[in-house]
Amino acid sequence: MARQAGRGSSRPGVQTRKRKTTPIPVLTLPCVFLLLTTCLVLAAATAWAQTPDVVDIHVAPRPEPDKADQQNALQDTVRTHAATIRSKVDLVLVPVTVTDPMNRLVTGLDKENFQVFEGKDQQEVRHFSSEDAPISLGVIFDMSGSMSSKIERAREAVTEFFKTANPQDEFFLIAFADKPQEISDFTQSVDDLQNKLVYTIPKGRTALLDAIYLGISKMRDAKYPKKSLLIISDGGDNHSRYTEGEIKSLVKEADVMVYSIGIYDHDFRSEEERLGPQLLSDVSELSGGRAFTIDNPNDLADVATKIGIELRNQYVLGYRPTNPGHDGKWHKIKVKLLPPKGLPPLHVYAKTGYYASSQ
Repeated sequence: MARQAGRGSSRPGVQTRKRKTTPIPVLTLPCVFLLLTTCLVLAAATAWAQTPDVVDIHVAPRPEPDKADQQNALQDTVRTHAATIRSKVDLVLVPVTVTDPMNRLVTGLDKENFQVFEGKDQQEVRHFSSEDAPISLGVIFDMSGSMSSKIERAREAVTEFFKTANPQDEFFLIAFADKPQEISDFTQSVDDLQNKLVYTIPKGRTALLDAIYLGISKMRDAKYPKKSLLIISDGGDNHSRYTEGEIKSLVKEADVMVYSIGIYDHDFRSEEERLGPQLLSDVSELSGGRAFTIDNPNDLADVATKIGIELRNQYVLGYRPTNPGHDGKWHKIKVKLLPPKGLPPLHVYAKTGYYASSQ
């Protein structure tokens, strides 16, 4: 936001001369007339010289243009957010993450470095940004019995993740074991959320799919158009009512990025645990997010920090479909990268499509 310059106390270019006078032994009438005439001339000249300073040097404040500029900027922001909310109607927004071969974030790319296809048709990118926008984010935290030996590291991971937060972000927390439970409603108080996390006790089985369902449903109350879930879990699902297929369909419809951290043992004790990594990977990549697999709980905090930074350094591409259809069907999206010369092969992460509105 532009800041108005401070008002100066002096006017450059205007000089005041002190006239030196000498005592006059005898004050005659002609002298008095001459002095009066001289004072009038000097006063008029000074007044004439001061007027251009206000116009040319802009000493006087100009609040109306500044307010107009601010209002225009605000209207642009409102229009952008309103269009985001209607993304399934006329403007499709695609958050994009770009990494290099060493899995490091790549920033500084421009609009011209991206192409977006819906089906086989290339789309015109009408909206492009890479700024840190506020996020509505839900943490899905595994509190099943198998997390007992990893729970402290998992809590530390959540703490480190929150350190990357924007002050305007809002969060909620869902813990799950035999069933999911909402521990905290949407809040901007990180301390309040962390305090509630401390008192959760690991026990029971793993209703991961039900927890994802609850998290996506909770996002209907989100304040911001940019929404994401962070899942921290150590295994596959073994106690949910919802099926994997139902949850994948829900993720495709929800327009919520899913990031996951899987903490897996070397020896899987059941078929559900063996399929756990693939489950989290499929759900995350389908949404445009990413899945991270670790085998050492000490790495949890570093990975959580990495995800937090990644959420702050995404590109957002927006387009209006060339063939808009309110058919309620799944429309595939493909983002292609045209990197500057000299860069190594880069990897693009983006959602794979969206469901069009049926209205």
